[in-house]
Amino acid sequence: MPKLSVVIITRNEEKNILHCLNSVKGVADEIVVVDSMSADNTPEICRKFGCNVFSREFDGYGSQKQFAVDKASNDWVFSIDADEVVSEKLQNEINLLFRQGPADDIAHPAYKIPFSLCYMGRILRYGGVGNEFHLRLFNRTAGKFTTVPVHEGIEVKGTWGVLKGKIIHHSYRDISHHLEKINTYTSQAAEGYQRRGKSFSKIWVALKFPTSFISYYFVKRGFLDGHPGFMWSFLAAVSATLKVAKTIELSRKP
Repeated sequence: MPKLSVVIITRNEEKNILHCLNSVKGVADEIVVVDSMSADNTPEICRKFGCNVFSREFDGYGSQKQFAVDKASNDWVFSIDADEVVSEKLQNEINLLFRQGPADDIAHPAYKIPFSLCYMGRILRYGGVGNEFHLRLFNRTAGKFTTVPVHEGIEVKGTWGVLKGKIIHHSYRDISHHLEKINTYTSQAAEGYQRRGKSFSKIWVALKFPTSFISYYFVKRGFLDGHPGFMWSFLAAVSATLKVAKTIELSRKP
């Protein structure tokens, strides 16, 4: 039977990491954690849990996650973030996939997994986040992470399957934390746009917020998720607007 390495990158995640680790301990033959110089007890918590912990300066999500993949002992890798939790259904599904026989019996070299976002205490089902799938389980002999600054992905040679059990994403502790992440991610996205030579008209800054909010809240029916749906749609539109504004700002700097 093939063995599975769970890989996680961390930085100051002591409030989340135990929930994540407990949710994967039933499927992992080993857990590899790459920590970006946390100032809290994240590395100690992971070591006590039995993880193989490595320290590395952060230089991008894709490269950090690929470093974790390279440190794994097994070819089959399951990448999960510290603020994510594996559902019981997904745990059972992964165990069935890996315990049924030799590696050659696994139909695909990679698998996509459905995601649910838990926001303000509610699982969002609309607003463009209720039906997301991400490739997280793969054989590293056939795939690797991209190294883009934001929204890294896994490139795989060959086919991929789809699992049914979900990963629950607890990305934001509160509105203040959401705003902190927006500031970080939009800056990284703008730097990526600048490197690729992408530019925006200034008029698009004024248009981006209303068009984005209408899309998230009305077209994608974020209003059906109540108050959390409104806040998600509002801040998602803010994020989209800031990416444009920061890209324009960078283009004007010498």
